[in-house]
Amino acid sequence: MAKIVIIGAGSHVFASRFITDIISYPELREGTITLMDIAAEPLALTTAFAKRIVEQNKFNTKIESTTDRRKALEGADYVLITIKVGGGHHLDKERDISLKYGLDQGDMACVGSGGAFDSIRHIPPILDICSDMEELCPHALLLNYTNPMATISWSISDYTKIKNVGLCHSVFGTAKTLAKYIDKPFEEVSYRVAGLNHFAWFLEFKWKGQDAYPLLREKFKNPAVYSGVNGGRDIVRAELFKTFGYYVTESSNHCSSYTPYFRKKAATIEQYKLDLGTKYQSNVEVWLAQDREKDEKLKNELASNFKFPVDHSGEYGSIIIHSIETGEPAVIYGNVKNTGLITNLTEGCCVEVPCLVDKGGIHPCHIGNLPPQVAALNLNNVGMQEMIVRGVAEKDKTKIFRAVLLDPLTAAVLTIEEIRNMVDDMFIAEAKFVKSYK
Repeated sequence: MAKIVIIGAGSHVFASRFITDIISYPELREGTITLMDIAAEPLALTTAFAKRIVEQNKFNTKIESTTDRRKALEGADYVLITIKVGGGHHLDKERDISLKYGLDQGDMACVGSGGAFDSIRHIPPILDICSDMEELCPHALLLNYTNPMATISWSISDYTKIKNVGLCHSVFGTAKTLAKYIDKPFEEVSYRVAGLNHFAWFLEFKWKGQDAYPLLREKFKNPAVYSGVNGGRDIVRAELFKTFGYYVTESSNHCSSYTPYFRKKAATIEQYKLDLGTKYQSNVEVWLAQDREKDEKLKNELASNFKFPVDHSGEYGSIIIHSIETGEPAVIYGNVKNTGLITNLTEGCCVEVPCLVDKGGIHPCHIGNLPPQVAALNLNNVGMQEMIVRGVAEKDKTKIFRAVLLDPLTAAVLTIEEIRNMVDDMFIAEAKFVKSYK
């Protein structure tokens, strides 16, 4: 049976969900789940959970745990990556620096200077994992959940021989949001989505087989539907939908960083009810406190013999494994190399498209041309992503600088010289990760 490896398993919230997803399938319960993390203490907590839920249900799943990556990868069939280099705190340095120059990029996780330097931190260790896989499990499938998704997936495809797919819940999550907006059960809607990760477009959105966009447009005539009712605050996505004709994946806070329209000045940030960069910084402590609470909750549940439920989260990772192992077909949304899939986006870039999964593996679906207006928005980001990929591969400071120059929001706010100085400051702040850059 399959050997499934989770690298970054110390992040027990995600890892425990994936473990539960795997054993929710009877056909996968005879396999091995190998948990790996460089941090022994959080790894031990996830391991305790995994062993407990298997024992409670008298499953035969074998649970292994190690801090030795090569040992974990030996003979693997599937490798899931969910790592965060530096624990996410390095983005705070870059956020501080960009705010100093008058640029409020908000989240910063995947685009602009934040996306560039997060790529610098994450692409090399993930390529190292791929190098180990080429030696120890060359036929394994890599399932990547780590951001920045587009630049990581692009790098894996260009610089390794490992089969891979990047996975994100933004398509699935947005589809559920749209069903709520039109007041219809999620089970009754269908959709077809394509574009870039966090920046893909609902080319079709249907309810009971009929076009549901007219319903959505009618609902959106009332701004209360999307401007804050029930915590929505989805004004940016609503504005993009009204302007460009298609609904985009991910949150309004994310979208505001991918385009030049919404974060140029404080007034527009307030108008569109977006989180300030300073709020993201203050949120870090809140998130850390929440993580500690989740740790304590799991420890208490383990101490009290809490009965852990065996259900499925809807995440794609286990669905892929189940389909390949059983031959039962499924459709997921994956981030893959653009091999003529979206014909008016750059060949070879990373695109997010529907994929059929069966015993033969993952089969990305041909889309053809995106509507030209949304393809143009995507292309603004593709150029930046390619410069990041090449800059990291070649350890080239100039290419990283040029990547940030190409970021639509950054270019809308700062001059070339300001961007140069900002990027220089970030290279100094992240000296640990850029020692060999020239």
